[in-house]
Amino acid sequence: NQPISIRTREALASVGLEAPGHRAHQLTEADVQNADLIVAMAAEHVHYVRRRHPVATDRTATICWLVSNLKPGSDPLRSRVAASGLSAVGPDSQGDVADPAGGELDDYIDCARELRVLVTDLVQRL
Repeated sequence: NQPISIRTREALASVGLEAPGHRAHQLTEADVQNADLIVAMAAEHVHYVRRRHPVATDRTATICWLVSNLKPGSDPLRSRVAASGLSAVGPDSQGDVADPAGGELDDYIDCARELRVLVTDLVQRL
């Protein structure tokens, strides 16, 4: 339930975004059950979700992998995700967005820029 850091807020502002009132939220079993897709920034996050919520193995991937591999189309997202064979894709081969935590403001801004491009590309596939 922590708010975003000052560096994160500044990085978001640098790409024209805001997150007023945003608070951190630990992934719950209910979240997993309701999700057609769980998007992670890095392999370590995919490993965590798969370990804590094995039922989500076939619905969890890094944003980098999804942008490159999720087939766009009019079929329901859950069906397209299931057809992607995610459970057979090792997290370490999916590609990461570098976590800027502990870095300088420029690291946060670089991350925000990268995520903005990736999210824009992913939304087109969803």
